[in-house]
Amino acid sequence: MNRFRIKTQVLPEHIDNLGHVNNVQYLHWVQTVAHEHWEELTRMITEPLGFWVVRSHNITFKNEAFEGETLSLETYVKKSRGVLSERIVEIYNAKQILLAKCNTQWCYLDANNQKPRLIPNSILELFK
Repeated sequence: MNRFRIKTQVLPEHIDNLGHVNNVQYLHWVQTVAHEHWEELTRMITEPLGFWVVRSHNITFKNEAFEGETLSLETYVKKSRGVLSERIVEIYNAKQILLAKCNTQWCYLDANNQKPRLIPNSILELFK
């Protein structure tokens, strides 16, 4: 399993009226780490690639994050089949306490016609 990790800082604009990170911010981080992982995986690929769109997000919140904290965003592709791929994102605080876990189903689309396309074997190999 090809894990990818980035760090992020909780900024004042991420905080909601309850004093902790807003739920929407977690989804923004989920998309950010997925995008950065994809960019890292494909930086050496020269063949034309399709692109990914979200089909569904399922996020479970475990603990709160607060302003000033440094968080670790970890992601990996759990499985891929046909045109769909299941990606996991886990968000941890500095004490390695799990704050949130998101399971996202992505659909691979053809860049030319924007229709679902079978995930090429060259891409599937990158996820291992």
